[in-house]
Amino acid sequence: MDFIKQEDALYNLTAEDFMISSEKVAHVQLNNPLEHALLILLKSGYSAVPVLDSKYRLKGTIGKGSILNETLGIERFEMENLSTIKVESIMDTNIPRLRKSANFFECLTILINHSFICIVDENGFFDGIVTRRAILKQLNQYFYLNKDVFKMS
Repeated sequence: MDFIKQEDALYNLTAEDFMISSEKVAHVQLNNPLEHALLILLKSGYSAVPVLDSKYRLKGTIGKGSILNETLGIERFEMENLSTIKVESIMDTNIPRLRKSANFFECLTILINHSFICIVDENGFFDGIVTRRAILKQLNQYFYLNKDVFKMS
């Protein structure tokens, strides 16, 4: 019976329970040059960050790989492009988005293929992110608390 109670507990968790609020998340804006975005990525240690408009609505994400691909020339890295190209021109707009009310399993399903999920409100305003780490940490705790149920006979 404890197994069922614990499983129900996972069903009752929402994205809001794991969310890092927007105030604590590194991000860039649409009109920032790639140079600024790369600095944010390097200083934060993240591989990608959300891209927001001037009203803090989520528009996409940008990652180190995209920026490096944009500077890759035929014979060398063309680093001078970093100051002239805007984030908006190379950001990824095909990203998953969830609401705070999304359940644990919706988050888990998306995080199989993404390192984080952006959380938005009904108007598209950026509320924060849920990371793969936060979900895995909860799963680890769940399996640890239920280790007797999962023992092999």
